[in-house]
Amino acid sequence: MVKSICYTVAAILICIGLFIFADWYLGNQFDEFSAALDSLYTKIENETATREDGYAVRTLWEDKKSKLHILVPHNDISYIDYWLSEACGLLYNEKYDLALGKIEVLREISKNLPDSYSIKFENIF
Repeated sequence: MVKSICYTVAAILICIGLFIFADWYLGNQFDEFSAALDSLYTKIENETATREDGYAVRTLWEDKKSKLHILVPHNDISYIDYWLSEACGLLYNEKYDLALGKIEVLREISKNLPDSYSIKFENIF
């Protein structure tokens, strides 16, 4: 009986630790991505962004998403890929006003997506 209780408590503590680590890790990954998006947004606003700037953000995202597939559903990752590809295409054609809107959507997604997978009361129940 005591052994079963100890194993149960140990499993619960391991799960809680894993959830806290996943929450922290997800937040860190999206903080870095958000910072890159903010920098790109500023460059697009000033109309100094080049396609290389967009591709640099895409390269950063490619690195991040390879590690996020464990924690984030593939549909959410594909959604970011879609918006980022559109923004890079618009930067390639120097359509800054349209690219600005796409980056704004990406900034909002990168702000809200980690919150939807974090340990919060509304996400648990």
